[in-house]
Amino acid sequence: MRVFVTAAGLIALASAGSLSAQPYPARPITVVVPAPAGGPTDIVGRQIAQVLGPQLGQNVIVENRGGAGNTIGSDYVAKAKPDGYTLVVGSPSSHAIAPSIYPKLPYDPVKDFSPVIMMVTAPLALVIHPSVPAPNLKAFIALAKARPGQLNFGSGGSGTTSHLTGEYFNLAAGTKVIHVPYKGSGPATTELIAGQIQMMFIGVHSSIPLIKTGRLRGLGVTSTRRSDLIPELPTLDEAGLRGFQVYTWYGVLGPAGMPRPVVDTLNAAIAKGMSDEAVRQRLATQGLDVVTGTPEQFGEALVREINTWGKVVKQSGAKAD
Repeated sequence: MRVFVTAAGLIALASAGSLSAQPYPARPITVVVPAPAGGPTDIVGRQIAQVLGPQLGQNVIVENRGGAGNTIGSDYVAKAKPDGYTLVVGSPSSHAIAPSIYPKLPYDPVKDFSPVIMMVTAPLALVIHPSVPAPNLKAFIALAKARPGQLNFGSGGSGTTSHLTGEYFNLAAGTKVIHVPYKGSGPATTELIAGQIQMMFIGVHSSIPLIKTGRLRGLGVTSTRRSDLIPELPTLDEAGLRGFQVYTWYGVLGPAGMPRPVVDTLNAAIAKGMSDEAVRQRLATQGLDVVTGTPEQFGEALVREINTWGKVVKQSGAKAD
C-alpha cells in the first residue's frame, strides 16, 4: 500500500512538473491600456493584440484601465504576477513624466517593470483656435507674451504628454499660457474647437481633419522634419522655435522579474508582427512610426526620457492639478 501511494505521488509530481514546464504562452494574455478607449494609447494596445495573437497562437485581451495620467493601469500591471500574461502599454505620461509630477507615485517606472519593446513614436501638432489673432507661430508667441496668463492650453490630463509639452513650450518660448487639464485628449480637443481654450498639442493624425476644415489652425509639428501626412505644416524649429523637439512614444512592459525567455518571446513576436508592411502603413496613417528594438534599448530610452521630462517638470514647476 505504501509503495502504491509513493508511486502515485511520483506520478502526480511528474504531472505537475510537466504542467509548470508548459511553453509560454499557455493561456490568453492581457494587454492593459492605461487610458480610455479611442485614443492613441488604445490604438497601439489593440495593434499589439492584433500582432501578438497570430504570432503566439493565443488570444490577447485588451483591457482599458484609464485615469490619473495613465498611472492607474500602469500600477495595476506593476503589481501583477511577472509571468508574461499581464502587460501594459507604456508612454511618456505613465513612465517618464509621472515620476516627477506625482509625489506619491505608487510604482517605480524602472524598478517595477520589465521593458519588452519600444513600438512606435509620433510627433505632435501645435494647434490654436481660429479666433486667436495669430496667423503663425511667431505671431502667437508675441501675442502670448503680450497677454501673460490670459491664454489657456488644454491637455488630456495632468502629467500627460500634451500637458508637459505645453509647459515645455512655455519654457522655450518665454510665454505664460495657463494649463487646463481635461479627462482625456478627446474632451480637451472638443473644448478647443468650441473656443473655451486657445491652444493645445495633439497628435498629428488627429489634427489633420480639424486643420483642413478650418476648425483649428495649425502652427507646426514637434518633429525634426515635416510630417508626410500634412507636409504644408512646418516644424516648430522651422517656424521660429529653434531646437524644439518632442516625440511621444508607446512601448510594451510587464511587471519586474519576468523571465528572460518570456521577454524575448514577446519581443520577437511583436517585432515580427510590426515588420509587416501593411501594419506599418496602417500605423503611418495614424501618425505613428514603427521603431521596435531590444528590451535593453527600450530600458535605456526610458531612463533618458525620465531625465528629460524631469528637467521640464522642475523648471516649469508643473504640478498634477
